[in-house]
Amino acid sequence: MKQTFYILSILLLLNSCKASKIKIEKINFKTEYKFSSEIENKVSTDTVPWKYQISAAEYATKGDYKNALIHWDLAMRAGQKEYSRNQVDSINQAYTKVNASDYIIEQAKKNQVIIINEAHHNSHHRVFTKSLLQKLYDKGYTNLGLEALGNGEYLDSTLNNRKYPILTTGHYIKDPQFGNLVRDALEIGYNLFAYENFTKGNGKQREIEQAKNIQQVIDSKPNEKFLIHCGFDHALEGTHQSWEKAMAGRLTEYTGINPLTINQVMYSEKSNSKFNHPLLKALDVKEPTIIIDKKNNPFKYERKDAWSDIAVFHPSTNFVDNRPNWLFKNGNKKVSITLNDIQLEFPVMVLAYKKEEDINLAVPIDIVEVLNKKENCNLGLKKGYYEIVVTNGKESFKFEHKVK
Repeated sequence: MKQTFYILSILLLLNSCKASKIKIEKINFKTEYKFSSEIENKVSTDTVPWKYQISAAEYATKGDYKNALIHWDLAMRAGQKEYSRNQVDSINQAYTKVNASDYIIEQAKKNQVIIINEAHHNSHHRVFTKSLLQKLYDKGYTNLGLEALGNGEYLDSTLNNRKYPILTTGHYIKDPQFGNLVRDALEIGYNLFAYENFTKGNGKQREIEQAKNIQQVIDSKPNEKFLIHCGFDHALEGTHQSWEKAMAGRLTEYTGINPLTINQVMYSEKSNSKFNHPLLKALDVKEPTIIIDKKNNPFKYERKDAWSDIAVFHPSTNFVDNRPNWLFKNGNKKVSITLNDIQLEFPVMVLAYKKEEDINLAVPIDIVEVLNKKENCNLGLKKGYYEIVVTNGKESFKFEHKVK
């Protein structure tokens, strides 16, 4: 009996070792995502005035939130402004902080259309909108319009059936966090639709065409509810300084519907907290927050004769190995990837794909660039099966990884 037990123990140990051995496969793989050195080289030689706006979006696309903020602040020439102690005290006495998600979901009951904006360099805005999806769906919001979706000749016509975004689905959707917003929406059951205007010029005409495209979808489903995710000023109601009316204002004009408009751009963190809006500094929020006055009215974002109904105040990010802490929340786990067994010249890019998705087409679930073998490699992933691709642009390897 003893001998049998020892043999079984050895066999189990051998099988266990065999099972834990990762199969690493060399593959032909090309990625559109740029290494930091490529982005920096381009910035150093580019002569266009908006070069830092481009590089900020490129950093966001490759999952580098920290550098996206830095480059955006270089583009905007961020400066410092402070409130006095008395002003800070007055603000905190005049307003009560409430959880932004809870407040928006409560207001959603009274509305048919919600419009929420983003800054195109800020992945956290996409993560916040994603965090609202299930709760809004439960309140009847079944249609999601995304400005970032290609339209017209660029339309990804098979997206709703395929159930995951690919690199041609939309320029900004290449950001893994935007891709995950799309994935989650499709998984929940949303009907996704494009509304961007790719045929007629910028400015006023663009706002008109965007609103008309949304109007057509609303008219075809008059009893359904809609969530619209747009960029920057498109969420403004009232009179716009340059466009007469932004998309949100035009939509009211064409449909008679007064949307709930949400601005999460103005009061978001900068690359350095000293550049944060003084109101954001004064409130010192610890979670996405909306503030309400003594009459229970929410604080609006206002700019001259234009406004959004609600302003969201986002907290400052804490970083874990240069990765934002919010990446490891809302069902995501911090997953450490070991690169010791892969013989590649660094830096490398590590991309995680859902097992059933095509790694040559799909938007990855997460991306991180690792400069050397001493650096920790952490990905934000849900439970499930993944294919991990490691590439330095010349050579590439892949292996499977299960997140329990």
